[in-house]
Amino acid sequence: MVHGFISSWRRVFSETKCSLRRGQFGRRRCFSLVAHKAELDKNNVDSVPKLPPFDYSPPPYTGPSAVDILSKRKEYLSPSMFYFYQKPLNVVDGRMQYLFDENGRRYLDAFGGIATLSCGHCHPDVVDAIVNQTKRLQHSTILYLNNAIADFAEALANKLPGNLKVVFFTNSGTEANELAMMIARLYTGCHDIISLRNAYHGNAAGTMGATAQSNWKFNVIQSGVHHAINPDPYRGVFGSEGEKYAKDVQDLIQFGTSGNIAGFISEAIQGVGGIIELAPGYMPAVYSTIKKAGGLCIADEVQAGFARTGSHFWGFENHGVVPDIVTMAKGIGNGIPLGAVVTTPEIAEVLTRRSYFNTFGGNPVCTAAGLAVLKVIEKEKLQENAHVVGSHLKERLTALKDKYDLIGDVRGRGLMLGVELVTDHKLKTPAKLETLHIMEQLKEIGVLVGKGGFYGNVFRMTPPLCFTKEDADFLVDAMDYTMGKIKNDLQVFHDMFELSTT
Repeated sequence: MVHGFISSWRRVFSETKCSLRRGQFGRRRCFSLVAHKAELDKNNVDSVPKLPPFDYSPPPYTGPSAVDILSKRKEYLSPSMFYFYQKPLNVVDGRMQYLFDENGRRYLDAFGGIATLSCGHCHPDVVDAIVNQTKRLQHSTILYLNNAIADFAEALANKLPGNLKVVFFTNSGTEANELAMMIARLYTGCHDIISLRNAYHGNAAGTMGATAQSNWKFNVIQSGVHHAINPDPYRGVFGSEGEKYAKDVQDLIQFGTSGNIAGFISEAIQGVGGIIELAPGYMPAVYSTIKKAGGLCIADEVQAGFARTGSHFWGFENHGVVPDIVTMAKGIGNGIPLGAVVTTPEIAEVLTRRSYFNTFGGNPVCTAAGLAVLKVIEKEKLQENAHVVGSHLKERLTALKDKYDLIGDVRGRGLMLGVELVTDHKLKTPAKLETLHIMEQLKEIGVLVGKGGFYGNVFRMTPPLCFTKEDADFLVDAMDYTMGKIKNDLQVFHDMFELSTT
């Protein structure tokens, strides 16, 4: 396996140009090589996968160009806002699982706005709910009564197990996790919370403490959070033996706290961390340990929730546990800024000790959208679709792994899948540059995927739940084509390098 394809390519190409100038190539050999490369390019063009047909064309776009928008963005928006691709994509329209750029070109959205589009872009039922509610009442306050918030809270509570039936609405996943952590601390009277290494729970004061990746943490005070060894079946020290990882939580409690804690927070599948599904047996063992230490168990369902994993509606259900608090956002509103914390009546009571208020939490437009999302998921059987299509996609990606050494791992569940690229299977060396290169090439073909993991070498595939088998096949065919092309390019430039030294 050649390490660092892009940097190697640039080095080899530079050397080749110098060799040509020095006359080290015979003219016949040089032109033969160029002809070989041209023939490869012709064959590749002929075999480029084609997008599945779709019966929608967006109206002509007459707004500013990508160049103009990027210029304004650089001048007026925070420099912390990064973007994908060397030439950023100007997205102007969307329908279901597809996005359209300023030129009307269609792209398969396999990232879903970072696991946010549950029903699909501009789903008519969700759009109608938003428009109709906006026309009638856009905003008031929870100090007055309104049916939108009450109806959605009831429907949401009915999707959760046990006594999880009291809802507090927020505007985002970060807000939801901040509130959940505060509730756990208030209820238990303890401050210490245990999170997992490689976790991402938000970027505010408390949630940044629970987040455990240095590239998402600023050097500000973050107190009271202990990070346990991550039960990562691929890179973890114990492989898939969940109970062995769970022992570290017990050690943290015994040697890092007073022996009593506020709680434990985790994702069932780490999203930002690279689509890492926690090792089997881990969650039940840890939940038992946390209960014995007087803590509450918080399930962060911001990305894995709302039928995305296919086999269950919530990610934690795949582990056979019932949390004390569940947090959610993203898929809850299909792109509307909406989050929620759901807990039991007894635990919810702690917020009555003082006044706690959220101006926009429970906004009628947002909650009307949320209720519409639940109805669409049920009506269109999107959970079943996530399971069927997701299983098909994972099966095809796994077959691709057997074909290319560059793929180190294929993982996840339903339509929350990850593909990790490595340059060495034994050392699991992250293939960072190769990931970027393939991502660029996929965009050129018409596929948009996400990127994650601490090393930035994992493709995140979290498309809208209306994704079809034809979409899945196109996605994998595009990856196959792109990775095969890398293989050919490597051979060509390897030949060029060999010739330049003769």
